[in-house]
Amino acid sequence: MTDVLKDIDYKKVFHFFEEISNVPRGSRYNKEISEYLVKFAKERGLQYEQDEALNVVIIKDATKGYEDKDAVILQGHMDMVCLKDPDSAHDFLKDPLSLHIDGDFIHADKTTLGGDNGIAIAYALAILDSDEFVHPRLEVIITTDEEIGLLGATALDTSSLKAKYMINLDSEEESSILVGCAGGLTAVSELPISYESVEGVKLDVVLTGLQGGHSGIDCVKNRTNATLLTARMLYDLQKDCTFSVSVMDSGEKDNAIPSVSRLSLVIPEAEVDKVVKRIEGLKEIYKEEMVTSEPDFTITITKQENNVYSCIKAESLERILLYITYQPNGIQTMSADIPGLVESSLNLGIFNTNSERALFSYSVRSSVASYKSYMSDKLANFTKVLGGTYHTEGEYPAWAYKHDSKLRDIFVELYKEEFGREPIIEAIHAGLECGILADKMPGLDIVSIGPDMFDVHTPKERLSISSTVRVFDYLVKVLARLCNE
Repeated sequence: MTDVLKDIDYKKVFHFFEEISNVPRGSRYNKEISEYLVKFAKERGLQYEQDEALNVVIIKDATKGYEDKDAVILQGHMDMVCLKDPDSAHDFLKDPLSLHIDGDFIHADKTTLGGDNGIAIAYALAILDSDEFVHPRLEVIITTDEEIGLLGATALDTSSLKAKYMINLDSEEESSILVGCAGGLTAVSELPISYESVEGVKLDVVLTGLQGGHSGIDCVKNRTNATLLTARMLYDLQKDCTFSVSVMDSGEKDNAIPSVSRLSLVIPEAEVDKVVKRIEGLKEIYKEEMVTSEPDFTITITKQENNVYSCIKAESLERILLYITYQPNGIQTMSADIPGLVESSLNLGIFNTNSERALFSYSVRSSVASYKSYMSDKLANFTKVLGGTYHTEGEYPAWAYKHDSKLRDIFVELYKEEFGREPIIEAIHAGLECGILADKMPGLDIVSIGPDMFDVHTPKERLSISSTVRVFDYLVKVLARLCNE
C-alpha cells in the first residue's frame, strides 16, 4: 500500500515513514532497510558507512556558516517488533505494512506499526533530505537489532565520529525528555523434556484478548502475562481433570508481554465434556478477576478427532509448570530516588517446546547493575535445580543521569518557549542505546525525545500525527539553537 499518508505529509516526515513501512525490517532481518538507507545516502551524495552488523551512519555537513559548531548525533534503530493478531495473514519477511489513518492516529492493519523506531528514521531522513533546516554537522546513526538486545549499537565502531551531543529519537511521550534508562540482558533457560504416546481427543485451547505491551514501559499497568495464566490454568485443571499436554507455546518477543498462548490437550474420550466445562468455568473466573485490566480476555476451544498423539510426560510437564509459576516475573524493585520509576523487572516473553526441550526467554532490566546480575543468578540457579541449562546474551549498560547537561538545558528552555510549560524530565525503565554509545564516546551529552505513541509492541500500536509534527518542529529548532550557542 502506497501514498496512504500523502495528504497528511509534513516536510516529508510521513513520506519517509511510509517509504520505510514498505520495507520489511523485523529484528534479525535488517538487510533490506539497511540497503535502503545506503541508497538514500548515495542518491544525495552524502558520506555514509555501513558496517558488518548493517548499522548505517550518514554524515551531513553543517549549514554554511556553522562549520565551527559542535557536531550532533541523531540516533535511532531500524528494526521493529513484529507482532500480529492471530487472524492476520501478514508476512513480516516480505509484506509492506498496511497503514491506516484514524483521526489523529496512524496504525497498521492487525500488526505492529513500527513507529518504534521508524519515526526516528523518518525524522532523520527528512532533515538529511532538505536544505531548509539550520544545523551543525549531523552524524545520523541508525542501528540494527535494538529490539533483541541492542546488538547493532554494541557492534558499532564510533572512532570516526566527532559529535559532542546526541539526540536519541526512541522515546514515546511528547511531554517527556528522557535523561536515563535501565540496563538489561536477555536470559534464556532450557529444560529437557520427554514425550510419550497418548490416545485421546485433542482440544486446541487458545488464550487471547490480553493487552500485552512493552515489557519495560507497560509492566506497571497490571497487564497479564499469557504464559503465566496458562500455567495457572493447567494447575487448576489438574485438581479434578485428567489430561495430557501435546503442545505449549506463547509469546514471540522477549521484550513484549505475551498476549496469546496456545496449547493442545489430549483427553480421554469419556472426560472431554468435563474438561471443556471446567475450562469454560475457569475462563469466567479469570475474566471476573481481570474485568478492568484485561476486558477482552477470552479462551477458545477447538475439538479435534480421537487419535494417538505425542504428549509431554507428566514429570516433564511438572518441571515446566514449576518453572513458569515460581520463577520471578514482572516488577522486582521500585526506584528509591525517582518516584514511580520501576528500578528492576524481568519479563518471560517467549515460551515454547519442541521434541527435546522447553525454552524460556526473559528480558531482564535494572537501573542497578548488581541487581540485574542478581535476577539473572536467580533464573540460573532455579534452572539448574530443575536440570536445565542457562545462558545470557545481548547485555547492555544503563544510561546514567548526567547532572551537568548543556543539551538538556537547551531542550528544557526551548520546550518552555514552544509549549508554555515545563517538560517532564525522567528516566525510563526500558533499554535505549544511549548507555552503550555513552560508554563508547565518553563525555557525550545525550537526551532522548519522541512523539506520542501508544500500545507499542502490540498490534494496537498507534502514532499521533499532530504530536509527530510538533516534535519534529521542536527537534529542528533545537538544532538551530545549537548553531547559535
